[in-house]
Amino acid sequence: MKFSMERGTLLKAVSQAQSVVERRNTIPILANVLIEADGETVQFRATDLDIEVVDRALAQVERAGSTTVSAVTLHEIVRKLPDGALVSVSEDSATGRLTVEAGRSNFSLATLPKEDFPVMASSEYSANFSAPAPVLRRLFDKSKFAISTEETRYYLNGVYMHVADGEAGKVLRCVATDGHRLARIDAPLPKGADDMPGVIVPRKTVGEMRKLLDDDDMQIAVSVSETKVRFATPDITLTSKVIDGTFPDYTRVIPQGNTRRLEVDAAEFAKAVDRVATVSSERSRAVKLSLDEDRLILSVNAPDSGAAEEELAVAYGDDRLEIGFNAKYLLEIASQVDRENAVFMFNSAGDPTLMREGNDTSAVYVVMPMRV
Repeated sequence: MKFSMERGTLLKAVSQAQSVVERRNTIPILANVLIEADGETVQFRATDLDIEVVDRALAQVERAGSTTVSAVTLHEIVRKLPDGALVSVSEDSATGRLTVEAGRSNFSLATLPKEDFPVMASSEYSANFSAPAPVLRRLFDKSKFAISTEETRYYLNGVYMHVADGEAGKVLRCVATDGHRLARIDAPLPKGADDMPGVIVPRKTVGEMRKLLDDDDMQIAVSVSETKVRFATPDITLTSKVIDGTFPDYTRVIPQGNTRRLEVDAAEFAKAVDRVATVSSERSRAVKLSLDEDRLILSVNAPDSGAAEEELAVAYGDDRLEIGFNAKYLLEIASQVDRENAVFMFNSAGDPTLMREGNDTSAVYVVMPMRV
């Protein structure tokens, strides 16, 4: 095998592959990337047995062939090469070494047999559709902060992507929750997605797939089965197992009868929460919201470190209310707001609070209060 490629193109292909590789694995071949050169393209394939990424790049292929080499080492070498360098990669099957050359730099790397590399079994997908990158980016970016990190509740360790009934018909919906906060984001249902089974996309897959979504003009091909999900662009295919479990009935958590309405400038609110939370104790991170007519007072009282208070002008016309929240949760939810104003709907100091962006109901957040 022998091919040459511009450094930037090679780096992009290798970086996606090496990020999938599990650093703490006990199977040596899983630390490697499978390089396959044929025709005018080179494929880079990496897996951790749950996720597989295949990155294709154009190259000048002199000799077709394939081998596997350490993904992290190859990425580090390419990353440190000068911009614009032409990188030549060749394998000597007699010595079992892979040579990487660029200018005056020369590296010789150990390889492992390509036959040992596990390839994820292909799957029959029951639903195939395509969606614009910005739509998928919004669905996952606005929901992923609420993914649970508790291993015991493994079915919450991802984003639940499914078809649901929205206000104006069927929608493609992403939901994540950790029991303390919940995010529910809707998008128009793409053609061909009607029969899609609901799947829980794991946290790591969400992070890897996010890298495919930066080009606003890109259409992403999505394929879903009961056990796998695949996201593909013309250059990259990401296939992942889904979490085997049942996502809880989140609709029961979303309050319907909250009538106390607070409207506040989202950016100002987030900054004020961040400021007063500076003195809150690390353990509780509690912030108290005191609401009166068109006035909100944010306060923190931490006996160990001090107290803080800040007043904001808001739109609020209901009864006086005092309610406490974890500052981190409030900040994360407020930072999801793209529009100017955030609307909070309260019931009482002990009930879940609902938040949305202005009058837009396609993104809804729920946060549980805490005693302060």
